[in-house]
Amino acid sequence: MINIVYRLKSPKFFEEAIDEIDLDGVIVRPLYLSICQADQRYYQGTRPSDILEKKLPMALIHEGVGEVVFDSTNSFKPKDKVVMIPNTPSDDNGYRANYSPKSMFRGSGFDGFTSDLIKLTPDRIVKLPDNFDLKVSAFIELISVAYQGIDKFSKIAITKKERLGIWGDGNLGYITALFLKIIYPKSKIIVFGKHLENLNLFSFADEIYRIHDVDDVWIDHGFECVGSSASQSAISQIIDIINPQGTINLFGVSEYPVPINTRMLLEKGLTLQGNSRSEREDFIGVVDILKKHPELFISLNKLITNICNISSIEDLKVAFEKDYISPFGKTILKWKK
Repeated sequence: MINIVYRLKSPKFFEEAIDEIDLDGVIVRPLYLSICQADQRYYQGTRPSDILEKKLPMALIHEGVGEVVFDSTNSFKPKDKVVMIPNTPSDDNGYRANYSPKSMFRGSGFDGFTSDLIKLTPDRIVKLPDNFDLKVSAFIELISVAYQGIDKFSKIAITKKERLGIWGDGNLGYITALFLKIIYPKSKIIVFGKHLENLNLFSFADEIYRIHDVDDVWIDHGFECVGSSASQSAISQIIDIINPQGTINLFGVSEYPVPINTRMLLEKGLTLQGNSRSEREDFIGVVDILKKHPELFISLNKLITNICNISSIEDLKVAFEKDYISPFGKTILKWKK
């Protein structure tokens, strides 16, 4: 079967390529895709030049939902709505697949979802209920990253969970705080951020603070969702106000080394936990929570700031530029290719 893939050849330059798809798996037509900050770093060319040279040309986007058009395995029916899992394990080497160095990740080393059709194996797809909002479902992958971090936290945290602090007033901070509120309804959810206009959207949080206006506040566990160079100040603030033997759960990505106050880390007996990407069980966990709490779609819909119809490469470029200048929220691509 003929397929057209839309690859980023160099920063801000997409090209079309014709590929063949063998009909020996599940063929999915994308419906809604979501731009991630990682996609923007490739598109804007802010990754190191040696990384760009190694990975481009490459189809971007690792967040998305689609419709099954063919399945040789009979695991799905035509027109089933599904969320696509970008992580592709290469073997079972004892590591969780999202942390295995041998796993492959779409939009980061091999083609993502910007194509007319996508071939996947049945284990790389999770069926969605018919009543799910597909625009929100387009970024279930991002939600699953927060979910897997919270799941890991629940297994390693040994002290009380009365006060949970989230640093970051962006998309991941919002999602992490929202799901902590659902998973730990008896805990107080405290959000620390820089932008008051963003913090005002965290209406479900018990307390919100500007990071430069924190006085006499304490937490039991911290979640860092800031990333880049700002990670350093966020981690430092968490270490300062966290109770002994708490956990610091890191989600933010930085291109550069981040110094950490190890003296206080040791003195308080803190645990640092890194979190990256997710796996099938996390997607299933997110879908189950959304089934049980459909009201979450209302809160998650607040993250959508742009919905762009995509029927040409020029549309794709416009969408990336719109997303780049948006200070908050998700840009959703309605895929009409």
